[in-house]
Amino acid sequence: MEREIETKCIHLEEDEASIQHFGSISYPIYQTATYAHPAVGQSTGFDYSRLQNPTREHLEKVVASLENGVDALAFSSGMAAITMLMELFAPGDHLIIDSDLYGGSIRLFDHVSTKNGICFSRIDCAREDVEAYVQDNTKAIYVETPTNPMMNVVDIAELSAIAKRHGLLLIVDNTFLSPYLQNPLDLGADIVVHSGTKYLGGHNDTLAGFLVTGREDISEKLRFLIKTTGAGLAPFDCWLVLRGIKTLGIRMDRSQENAMEIAKWLRAQKHVTKVIYPGFEDHPGHEIMKRQSRGYGAMLTFQVENKDFALGILGKVRMIRFAESLGGVETLLTYPTTQTHADVPKEIQEKNGLTDATLRMSVGIENVKDLIAELDRVFHEIENGQ
Repeated sequence: MEREIETKCIHLEEDEASIQHFGSISYPIYQTATYAHPAVGQSTGFDYSRLQNPTREHLEKVVASLENGVDALAFSSGMAAITMLMELFAPGDHLIIDSDLYGGSIRLFDHVSTKNGICFSRIDCAREDVEAYVQDNTKAIYVETPTNPMMNVVDIAELSAIAKRHGLLLIVDNTFLSPYLQNPLDLGADIVVHSGTKYLGGHNDTLAGFLVTGREDISEKLRFLIKTTGAGLAPFDCWLVLRGIKTLGIRMDRSQENAMEIAKWLRAQKHVTKVIYPGFEDHPGHEIMKRQSRGYGAMLTFQVENKDFALGILGKVRMIRFAESLGGVETLLTYPTTQTHADVPKEIQEKNGLTDATLRMSVGIENVKDLIAELDRVFHEIENGQ
């Protein structure tokens, strides 16, 4: 019988029958660079930590289990994971990518992948005909859902059907929802990307990235690349993410409940011109998310009446932090135009609807009454010129 995901966050079933590591409930940190061999031609199963480490291996098994994959690889950051992912492609290859992606991904594609001879078609995968952009040299479709920061939703199963018709890889960045709320591999994706810094780690205290696949052939290629490039996650950081995953379920539940309440509150404010949250029934992707996800997440984006009001909010919040990241227990406000998407060309920002009055909120696990009280204070102070 398949276990529920809350249990899988805490227990790796294959380890339960053994009393290894002296019975330690918390998986040990194997802080070692190398391993002694019993004799020539013999190994303990570990040779050198760039290749693999017991703590990293355990974390990878947990993440693979959560995403229902055959393998997961842990990297030093989300961008390290995506950078190595691009080594699957060769000069002359073409990828279809969503136009609304995390700014770091866009920077990598524009300034590194393009230099290496890979070309891209950047389109709105939620609204445009993706299949019309497939070329003879197209190798993959790369999306986020929901997207960062405009919260567009793409139909993963539909994209999977297109990818399979043309022999393409479908790569889905699942950072915003985490495996707790969405499993792209089950919907036909070939590779799932995570910034483990965010919901998986959950405490804003370490960097991590993951690639997860349900295909043995892709796993074999990625394993060769990770041992060659040396971008694997260090043991202590692996342990921090393991500790964070144990509470993933309860954190996501609370954060998501809070996000809905704050989104409703923001919608009622006269200085807010737009609130983008997939949990609202009038969000264009609401019905798709009902089919492919188990919730709507804790990320929301909102527009205020002008730049000065946006800057006023960022300058006056105290408990809510003005910071660049997401997915932790603390509620954070981000200003995409100067932070996450500063390197995205202005014309692309404008096309996606990103303006200097746009704010992105990662809702944490605080009491929602306190979060709303903070926002109410800030709005009143700005209105009164304080």
